[in-house]
Amino acid sequence: MPALSPTAALYAREPLADRPAAAAGGGRPCIHSDLGGIEYGAAWKLQRELVSRHKQGLIEDRLLFAEHPHVITMGRSARQEHLLVPRHDLERLGVALWETDRGGDITYHGPGQLVGYPVVDLREWKRDVVAYLRALEQVLIDAVAEFGVAAERSPGCTGVWVGGAKLAALGVHISRWVTSHGFALNLNTDLRYFGYIVPCGLSRPVTSIEQLLGEAPPRPAVLEAVTRHFGQVFGREMRPAERNTPGAVQT
Repeated sequence: MPALSPTAALYAREPLADRPAAAAGGGRPCIHSDLGGIEYGAAWKLQRELVSRHKQGLIEDRLLFAEHPHVITMGRSARQEHLLVPRHDLERLGVALWETDRGGDITYHGPGQLVGYPVVDLREWKRDVVAYLRALEQVLIDAVAEFGVAAERSPGCTGVWVGGAKLAALGVHISRWVTSHGFALNLNTDLRYFGYIVPCGLSRPVTSIEQLLGEAPPRPAVLEAVTRHFGQVFGREMRPAERNTPGAVQT
């Protein structure tokens, strides 16, 4: 078995057989953890490590949260013309660029976003990619409603919307029914960075909770709401990651 990185050790250290089943009245366990500020590439590497272990039946479901430095990511269906600045200018602008294996077109991640990466086995939920996307949307719609944001779906467009503007983007990868990548919810994101791209290939505006309400709620409060609604929508018992493993990176 390949060695795990120090970060991955925190989230994947427990053998499946050593953990109890979900508590009475709960669903399958899902371990949630906040990576905090982390480079996009490091978070993607961690997801790949966890996906590999999940496929082997060595770990339970995971829900990782992160906040990335400025980065533009391109999905499998991304079109080069949707990047509106020359690639050689991105470094000068302080923006990284990654071509990824997720679905979807082009998007931006940066400070002020709550990014979520579920690593979840869908085989005992629904083996249905579209149903998974709709469920992720529902998690975010229900979560932001707690803060007074009336979000909704937009027919024919993946994501979460308010008044025709995109509040959250989704892009996922599923391999042998284990998921990676996920969603990005704009809290107090600097929306000017979306001007470097055609977000998700759609010529529609992007918004944030701060823009809608005048002030974004604290990130921990939104993270807690998203975690709770993720458990409700997917029928998971949400458990926080332990942080006392020697040598593990703390979050």
